[in-house]
Amino acid sequence: MRDSYLVKFLVVGGLSFAIDLGLLALLHEVGGVDLWIATPIAFLTSLVFNFFVQKNFTFQSGARAHVSFLKYGALVVFNVVATDVIVNLVAGSGQSYALGKVIATFVTTVWNFMLYKHWIFKAARASDGDTVDLDASATPAGGLHHRD
Repeated sequence: MRDSYLVKFLVVGGLSFAIDLGLLALLHEVGGVDLWIATPIAFLTSLVFNFFVQKNFTFQSGARAHVSFLKYGALVVFNVVATDVIVNLVAGSGQSYALGKVIATFVTTVWNFMLYKHWIFKAARASDGDTVDLDASATPAGGLHHRD
């Protein structure tokens, strides 16, 4: 059901956040790992989880994983820069940096959904208009697999 993309996207995003925060707390509070090491480990773990679950569950994309992952990585870098700019612009205008973070999170969530759906995990269209699975390994013959 195509209407469920947004709901799935938001649920997976929430789970990714929970993994990020939970692993950070586990590593730092329980494991005693320094915050500057625990933070990127938790964040990168949640990014990898998010990529694979969004690809396989939310968008059920047959796009080649390495191509999608490169696009995803480029978007992550862009989001980091955009978030930094938004937070600092809002804080520089005399508002709370937390307000800037909320605005940045909302803005990046909106464009992430659109870019995930239409660029990163986009399925190709066959000449007959059917959706084509680009992952050649998905079929025994190694050819293109049509999805309904």
